[in-house]
Amino acid sequence: MTKFLLAVHVIAAIIAIGPVTVAASMFPPSARRALAEPHDPRAVETVRLLHRICRVYATVGVVVPVFGFATAGNMGVLGDAWLIVSIALTALAAVVLVALVLPRQTALLEGAEAGEGAEAGKRLTVQAETGRRLTAQLAMSTGIFNLLWATVTILMIVRPGSTTGA
Repeated sequence: MTKFLLAVHVIAAIIAIGPVTVAASMFPPSARRALAEPHDPRAVETVRLLHRICRVYATVGVVVPVFGFATAGNMGVLGDAWLIVSIALTALAAVVLVALVLPRQTALLEGAEAGEGAEAGKRLTVQAETGRRLTAQLAMSTGIFNLLWATVTILMIVRPGSTTGA
């Protein structure tokens, strides 16, 4: 049973978390392009698609810790330090995604969509300045999110102090 749970946990991590990290990383440059070219429907559509990927796969990603806890329980490692740190970092990554990355993506998407039909002038200038600031903040938040997941992945592989033989 442990091997099955571990397989589902790892597959879910690859299928759910991988697309979020890639799409979230692609979002800031795509948002910059959409804000710089407000009349390009393809640029706005790209941002819309990347945001949708992040939202959908973030929801699917809930499966990862569920099967992670089940696997850890079967392996008897729930109290191990490496796992507790991994759980804390996973929770922090979820908070960064839900509280920082997704809301900033939404704000930038709304700005890009508003620019689709907007006339040139002061409104676009203000929107562009806000978009640049939000894009920079989003890029930083996304980097933190990805770094947290990379750290969790390393902890899951290395498992310092683990007695499971790996």
